[in-house]
Amino acid sequence: MELKEIMKSRRETLNLSQQALAEMAGVSLATVKDIERGKGNPSLATVSKILEVLGLEIDYKIRQTI
Repeated sequence: MELKEIMKSRRETLNLSQQALAEMAGVSLATVKDIERGKGNPSLATVSKILEVLGLEIDYKIRQTI
């Protein structure tokens, strides 16, 4: 599942509109819409704000390549 699908599904489960999510996360409505459409290139900080409101988190892993 991609970020856009996870985010939209969780938002709908919480019965939040895109506008409400944007306001709660402190981001623009356009940003939420773009992410859910798979458009744009949001920063990690922006995605983290949105996911925090949705009760989700990102698991960071650093991969070593040689």
